[in-house]
Amino acid sequence: MRIVFVAVLVAVLAGCTSTADDQPSIIVPQGPGEQAQTMSPEDFGTDKWVAPSEADLKYVARMIVHHKQALEMSALAPERAQNETVRGLASRIYDTQGPEIGAMEQWQRQYAEAAPGHGHSADLPDVGHESMPGMATADQMAALKAATGADFDRLYLQLMIAHHEGAVRMAVEVLSSGRDVRVEEMANDVAVSQADEMERMKAITIP
Repeated sequence: MRIVFVAVLVAVLAGCTSTADDQPSIIVPQGPGEQAQTMSPEDFGTDKWVAPSEADLKYVARMIVHHKQALEMSALAPERAQNETVRGLASRIYDTQGPEIGAMEQWQRQYAEAAPGHGHSADLPDVGHESMPGMATADQMAALKAATGADFDRLYLQLMIAHHEGAVRMAVEVLSSGRDVRVEEMANDVAVSQADEMERMKAITIP
């Protein structure tokens, strides 16, 4: 797994505008085993800028769908969960992953068009549930929607632990194969936060 240290969070990457004299250099990661390069702000969008790789595009497209299922599952908890810890955890997941979806969709709008061979959103990788680890099946989702009380709590924890394990696996994969700084930051956040939530879920005992 490669670790990239970003020297400065540059305003131009957030859509802000300023003069080149006011902006520091950008540290741009390369492929696995390659030394990072320094790029000035005026080089952004030129051939000196490293466009998102296919691995970056695929990760973001898949993780958006992955997160949306987690929201669907967690939205059931307020009316169906019995355990207060499960309710709180579901609320945390819902409140955290919603904004993360927004950040990933914004990244797609800003950077996907610059990737080779991807001129617009219609060119983004196709995503199927079967291609993502940890996704609940249609039957499992139907069972979760039908469950209440302790039965819901147990099934929710079972499915969400598997769901988180899949998300962490996807994050680790892109950290070793992607090259976009922002995607790496998002993947690191997923890996750390969801690994912590998995440990919390595994510690919950439902009578």
